[in-house]
Amino acid sequence: MSLRVTYKHELDLLNQDLKEMGHMVEKAIEQTFVAFEDQNFVLAEDIIKGDRTINDMERAIEARCLSLILRQQPVAGDLRQVSTALKVVTDLERIGDHASDIAELVLRLKSDHAYHIVKHLPAMAAAAGAMVRDAIEAFISHDLEAAAAIIHRDDEVDSLFNQVKADVIHLMKVSPDQADQGIDLLMVAKYLERIGDHAVNVCEWTQFCVTGALKNVRIM
Repeated sequence: MSLRVTYKHELDLLNQDLKEMGHMVEKAIEQTFVAFEDQNFVLAEDIIKGDRTINDMERAIEARCLSLILRQQPVAGDLRQVSTALKVVTDLERIGDHASDIAELVLRLKSDHAYHIVKHLPAMAAAAGAMVRDAIEAFISHDLEAAAAIIHRDDEVDSLFNQVKADVIHLMKVSPDQADQGIDLLMVAKYLERIGDHAVNVCEWTQFCVTGALKNVRIM
């Protein structure tokens, strides 16, 4: 087997690992929303435990990338592919962390109506979750058009975050006894806003991987 064929095989394995980690993170986000809405505390605990697997996957992919760089010394498009993988796994790991953070808040809230107390929170959860799912698909397929569209959708998540803040302020005014719950729900929204930001990062790294430009600045 030639060096080039071996290298291509290793790149294929790297892409498979990235796809697997992406789907793990996507599943964690989906399950977090299910646990929150259904008040499924067993599922919330499973999400928290599962974050370790995502962290282990990040370290394994980083090790594979560094090994490729040291042994194969990739250039041009190949180097972009490997360096992009190093960046994307960091964002995927952070999304997994935020899913775990929300699951911990689900365990703390423990209220049958918590998910619907703040009017705009379900819509924000749906929007952020869809951004993650679509960003992962755009990265896997190297879809520049989809990546650009997803980046613009972050404005919707930011707008919903502002609406959630207004909802929480209103809740605290009319029901001061629910102030602690309101703060926890605001933290959920903040984690969702960060998840949207990381989805944007994944899309920007997708653009870099294909074009060599990041935020319209040519890098390599």
